[in-house]
Amino acid sequence: MSHADVVVVGSGVMGAATAYWLTRLQPGLRVTMVESDTRYEKASSSLSASSIRQQFTCPVNIRLSQYGIAFLRKAEQHLGLPDHPVALSLQEPGYLYLAQPEQAVALRTAHQIQKQAGADVALLEPEALRQRFPWLNVEDVALGSLGLSSEGWFDGPALHQAFLKKAMAQGVQRLHDRVVGMDYSDTQVSAVQLASGGSLPCGQVVNAAGPWARGVAAMAGVQLPIEAARRSVFVLSCPEPLAHCPLLIDPTGWWLRPEGRFLITGAEPLHTEPDLPLEPDWSEWNDEQWASLAHRIPALAALRVERAWAGYYEMNTFDHNAVIGPHPELGNLYFINGFSGHGMQHAAGAGLALAEWMLQGQSRTIAVEELGFERLLQNRPLRELAVIG
Repeated sequence: MSHADVVVVGSGVMGAATAYWLTRLQPGLRVTMVESDTRYEKASSSLSASSIRQQFTCPVNIRLSQYGIAFLRKAEQHLGLPDHPVALSLQEPGYLYLAQPEQAVALRTAHQIQKQAGADVALLEPEALRQRFPWLNVEDVALGSLGLSSEGWFDGPALHQAFLKKAMAQGVQRLHDRVVGMDYSDTQVSAVQLASGGSLPCGQVVNAAGPWARGVAAMAGVQLPIEAARRSVFVLSCPEPLAHCPLLIDPTGWWLRPEGRFLITGAEPLHTEPDLPLEPDWSEWNDEQWASLAHRIPALAALRVERAWAGYYEMNTFDHNAVIGPHPELGNLYFINGFSGHGMQHAAGAGLALAEWMLQGQSRTIAVEELGFERLLQNRPLRELAVIG
């Protein structure tokens, strides 16, 4: 590999999706993904709860989700190979946000944004919630917002592997190595330095390093406000079935959804330092958390914790939104970072938008320019208020 048209730093779902779209839009493009963790043991793509929703407060995120659900429904058509069919186990029972009286105004405001963007969501009063979900305690709930379609969950690792395999079938190379530096001038990056020694000259570079994107950006002298924010997920068994259970977001901040015959749940972390060890924080599973779950779903008074895992959000501490597109000065350095917990669902659309931006000068299918890097330099946050956990 004496030269690459594009070097993608990282081959998690964002890097793989970008490489897939680049070589689909321009066959023959020499794309190399550089990846140190080829078993993806620490990758957010392997550790995500892998859900998709329309219920955001930024229309650009709703657009990315709308594209994402359409892509997931036709994933076999997009990504299937003769020796690797794509089965994502997509389910669409919706998201259900619950609001206590002091939160109802914010929920109604978000609902208006979502309806204007074409999301299929409904506001439900407590009695309607009781009728639809009789296992749910809504005594202290003023309002609920339910996604009626295009929301649910899927097999995220399977989507990641499908992007990877399809991209490599289109000619993308994956190099088992680590980028440790960049050669750059005032206007461009000319090569990446590899841990194994030597350098790889390139025409364009994509920072797709997920929770580690900040360090990769720093190699080119760029400040990127991304942190590895640990989130723990607990697997529960419940003796009673919860009929038609959506992904539930409680007013106190925890979420819960079915996963096969189990339930999975997570909450806002107790410890928020960046780069914490990638292992579940069992202090988050305490009597207060158990009581909160049992209050909302009385059947969970008899729950059992089966196991737990932890993954990283690539948290954008600036405004909790993705950074997509080129650096305004290093024009051939591109970003696809900082999705703050909603990256898996947006990978298909974000990868397409970035690939179009790189090859055609702008994102055409989905308008994402407001997620560009310039807002960081101009101190112009685009705040996403519906960040879970």
